[in-house]
Amino acid sequence: MLTEIKGLNEECGVFAIWGHEKAAEMTYYGLHAMQHRGQEGAGIVTSDRETLHLHKGNGLINEVFQEGQFTRLKGSAALGHVRYATQGGGGYENVQPLLFRSQKNSMALAHNGNLVNAQALKNQLEAQGSILQTTSDTEVIAHLIKRSCNVQMEESIKQALGMIKGAYAFSILTEDKLFVALDPRGLRPLSIGRLGEAYVVASETCAFDLIGATYIREVKPGELITIDDTGLHSTSFASPMQRTLCSMEYVYFSRPDSNLDGQNVHASRKTMGKQLAKESPVEADVVTGVPDSSISAAIGFSEASSIPYELGLIKNRYVGRTFIQPSQELREQGVKMKLSAVRGIVEGKRVVMVDDSIVRGTTSRRIVGLLKEAGATEVHVRIASPPIENPCYYGIDTSTKGELIASNYSIDEICELIGADSLSYLTTEGLEKSIVSDTNSMDHGICQACFTGNYPTEIYPDTIIPAYKD
Repeated sequence: MLTEIKGLNEECGVFAIWGHEKAAEMTYYGLHAMQHRGQEGAGIVTSDRETLHLHKGNGLINEVFQEGQFTRLKGSAALGHVRYATQGGGGYENVQPLLFRSQKNSMALAHNGNLVNAQALKNQLEAQGSILQTTSDTEVIAHLIKRSCNVQMEESIKQALGMIKGAYAFSILTEDKLFVALDPRGLRPLSIGRLGEAYVVASETCAFDLIGATYIREVKPGELITIDDTGLHSTSFASPMQRTLCSMEYVYFSRPDSNLDGQNVHASRKTMGKQLAKESPVEADVVTGVPDSSISAAIGFSEASSIPYELGLIKNRYVGRTFIQPSQELREQGVKMKLSAVRGIVEGKRVVMVDDSIVRGTTSRRIVGLLKEAGATEVHVRIASPPIENPCYYGIDTSTKGELIASNYSIDEICELIGADSLSYLTTEGLEKSIVSDTNSMDHGICQACFTGNYPTEIYPDTIIPAYKD
């Protein structure tokens, strides 16, 4: 496997549409816009109001789907998913949407996030007779829903959601309805839009732009939305809480053309870069950003510092995800196949290298090395987020402190390890100031648990599944 430039990976992206004659095709394009959220697997389920039709597979969206498959994905409603495996591991059986057929109310589920009490729930479900077919935490919600067979589907979903803990943005498609739910803290992004008379739901608003849909609003924390032929209906399954959207959505995960809670991601990243320049000034000749998610912050740093922004690093977009590596030496040089330093820009210059984060440190060391090999006299690293010192339990693939360089070394030690001439991070206060404005501070906050260790939910609680009351 080719060494990735970045050290973090999101779990997935969800897209759904109700009431469009080309539901499968629109879902394909919506998922294509969110391919950055998951490259390990993709799937689409459609409903023709009588039957659910599924096609899924491992790989990129254009590898999984070919033109002929859309003729078999019949119906005017669809649910799609792109996946990066953080919970449950890889494998075809874990590729979503997961489809569960039954004599009454078959359903397909797609999920972005991570249930922190999934293992406890699985243990108890199996003890009570459930047979789990996957290792994904998404399957848990299906079994919880099906346990309440004597109530309406909406009420079954509410009861199930009341038992799970963590970060989740769920979409559930049945033969005649689409259900959408967001966890009570709103840790994951999920938006609603319209495409003509059709309703669309997506993890990122960039998917709306690609298909020509109009953004309506965010799904609210603790909200359950039902969409059917009568329209969109909203109810709450949990008490309202101040939203704590994952700050890394702004820092790294989301596309710059997406909006999160009314805030444009590119604009937020520029503000982070400006704040970083105020907090950590440096004398230098050029500013450059690590492609792609750091470019916006680098532009902001340049504007605030009056140091010219230059394209000092180039990304090779034609390198595949895997390639034959005949030696360990070549494996270790994988970053050079994805990034190149522009000698004509950095040679003889003092360079400010702006990046969005440092996770394990290996990539930062290699990029600093690339710039110095290209003739940079100094490389000053500025990170547009605080040090990542704590694991994320909400769907990002950092599960132990041992993986995180900032948990084990001081900033001065990290600076020496990556070979930089100086290293500074954005403060937690600076990050929050860059994202949360005075106009939205009452109902909008951010999760900074990976920086501060203050988790907005319980972590691995001793959860007991209560008996259903029919």
